[in-house]
Amino acid sequence: MPKGTLEHANLSVTQPDRSAQLLRQMLGWEERWRGESQMGGRTIHVGEPKNGQAYIALYTGDHVKGDYSKGQPLNHIAFVVDDLDGAERVVAAAGLKPFGHDDYEPGKRFYFFDWDGIEFEIVSYEKAAS
Repeated sequence: MPKGTLEHANLSVTQPDRSAQLLRQMLGWEERWRGESQMGGRTIHVGEPKNGQAYIALYTGDHVKGDYSKGQPLNHIAFVVDDLDGAERVVAAAGLKPFGHDDYEPGKRFYFFDWDGIEFEIVSYEKAAS
């Protein structure tokens, strides 16, 4: 049976530079590529450093405006972090509002909406020191 892994998700955003900065600060990711998109508009790829494969493509174009309606049924995109409190500080410093703080097996988490209405879940599986 084939095995696979998630390579990337492509998100339409109004300001890719702003969104890329948040991902770099919150996750310790790097900008991997930026340029013009084949269908017009532009994209920034932000992903795991060094040999990591996963990344987020942040796309903008003429279709992304203030009244742009996102596709359904995306619920949220989740990231695992090693410092949940630190990630929350980055989110708050960006002017975004964390909510839904939960602590249940298998980890602690919070959620937030970015400037474009995309919901993110930030989770940590780190166990508290005894």
